[in-house]
Amino acid sequence: MKKLFLLCSILLFSGPLLGQSTDNAAQETTLIMVRHAEKMDDGTRDPSLNDAGVERAERLANLLQEDFEVSAVYSTPYKRTQETAKPLADLIGSEIQTYDPRDPQGFIGFLMDSKKGKTVLIVGHSNTTPALVNLALGEDKYEQLDESAYGNIFIVSIDEKGEASVEERMY
Repeated sequence: MKKLFLLCSILLFSGPLLGQSTDNAAQETTLIMVRHAEKMDDGTRDPSLNDAGVERAERLANLLQEDFEVSAVYSTPYKRTQETAKPLADLIGSEIQTYDPRDPQGFIGFLMDSKKGKTVLIVGHSNTTPALVNLALGEDKYEQLDESAYGNIFIVSIDEKGEASVEERMY
């Protein structure tokens, strides 16, 4: 009888703790930020991806689909960013939503208000991607990416208190 009482007490008092950790995990917001894949050198201001870029965009989509439950895909309005985002958007059945790279603070604010507890992909540029990561972190940690750097993934996790951390990966 004492053992049954002890077991019931443990379950009764540990239930709220278990539920709380699940709620906290559900409130974590994940912003996956990448620079567009390799682009053509065609002399235009809005080039498409080259063959290596198309392959990289496919690799990114497969990697993210395996490791994350991405609920939305954002891109600047340029061909190279849209083409980088498209394979994942197609895999998850989502439309690519465009954002204005000239208003990074407004965009991060929008994401924090409307995508709380979600995971989103954001495709930007060598200068805008690190700037967005810095805004989400609340510190100037990252500089503009080198023009030859295409494989960086910045995974920014923001907890329910608004505290952010970043994990860097290569793909």
